[in-house]
Amino acid sequence: MSPLLTDLYELTMAAGYFEAGKTRETATFEFAIRRLPENRDFILIAGLPQAVEYLENLAFQPGEIDYLRGLPQFARVSSAFFDFLRDFRFTGDLFAAPEGTPLFGGEPVLYVRAPIVEAQIVETYLLAMVTFQSLVATKAAHVVKAAAGRDVVEFGTRRAHTAETGALGARAAYIGGCAGTSNALAGYRFGIPVMGTAAHSWVMAFAGESEAFRQLQKTLGSEVVQLVDTYDTLEGVRRVAALGEPLRGIRLDSGDLLQLSRQARAILDAAGLTGTRIMASGDLDEHRIAELVAAGAPIDSFGVGTQLATSADAPALASVYKLVELDVGGIKRYAAKLSADKATLPGAKQLFRLADHDLLARSGECGSGEPLIRPLMIGGRLAAPLPDLQAARKRAAGSLAALDLAGPRRIERSPELEALIGRTRISLA
Repeated sequence: MSPLLTDLYELTMAAGYFEAGKTRETATFEFAIRRLPENRDFILIAGLPQAVEYLENLAFQPGEIDYLRGLPQFARVSSAFFDFLRDFRFTGDLFAAPEGTPLFGGEPVLYVRAPIVEAQIVETYLLAMVTFQSLVATKAAHVVKAAAGRDVVEFGTRRAHTAETGALGARAAYIGGCAGTSNALAGYRFGIPVMGTAAHSWVMAFAGESEAFRQLQKTLGSEVVQLVDTYDTLEGVRRVAALGEPLRGIRLDSGDLLQLSRQARAILDAAGLTGTRIMASGDLDEHRIAELVAAGAPIDSFGVGTQLATSADAPALASVYKLVELDVGGIKRYAAKLSADKATLPGAKQLFRLADHDLLARSGECGSGEPLIRPLMIGGRLAAPLPDLQAARKRAAGSLAALDLAGPRRIERSPELEALIGRTRISLA
């Protein structure tokens, strides 16, 4: 991934650090959740393998350096800076909460400790990658909970903001509990189960609906799921039922899904197709799914697209990446932002998870509970193999089942951290 996939000010600051002789200073930056969106009670962390891959491969190409050299913002920058960029690599450390961990407002997601130029340049990419996947994973967890044991399939690539984010969104949705995705690349790249039916264009491409159903059944065999609402939904179900086995399922994509699913179930059962599954789709979200489940709709699975791939009701997260420590020749200086409504806390931290609250402490402190911030990279290299996607999915399900989400999560601070906050505020006043 190109290091130019960032905000320009990351690069102008990098040049400024270089010209000021600060390249040997080690900075610690904290990526944290400033606050939760109004309609979220947690954020499920996702996107860490992509963050690690980016850091492992970070390097400037000659043409990219030439491009920067030609920008007016770099007109006064010495040629030595561009020579520095030719050998630029990420040599620092990365610490983070594991993928699939629910976090709350005011809690850290990850830390980068590296020479200050390296730690600064990576800000934009890390924020974008982890924030996006975490939002989709969180939305998926809410949708899956609403489905109450019925499968949810991620259908959102065509409505995602880019095709590539469609694949990454499918990955995040799987961590959040979705059973599979319609995105073939996500299946290939990440090993996620792929699922699909057919579009209305398939039915309209044939002279008659029955012929369209017959040809799809011939092509897909026992995997066939017929889309029945192109014309008259119940007549479509009857035509599918008349063909008989093999038939994995039907999909309802419009209309009164509660009433249609009941009528479709009766038609299928009368034809002896009691094992045929009913899938519903069509602008669904967790609220509509919960209504259908509560009403007893005989729907076996849900396809969710737009609402999931865009995290439509919470499309943005107040995630921040702020300097918290600086080591200058072995002398440590703590940093914090004091501005109203955007204040930050100094120092690298550890987050301990206990049954009824979380404890925010200084890095290196011992404490009870599960320590969530763990080393991922040391000296620019993986500290240990990353947990795979299945492990992240399992962690998400287990963590959410164990947490009490009936109200806001209580977050306490250790006495050592409180003391550091007080000393830092005095020094910065």
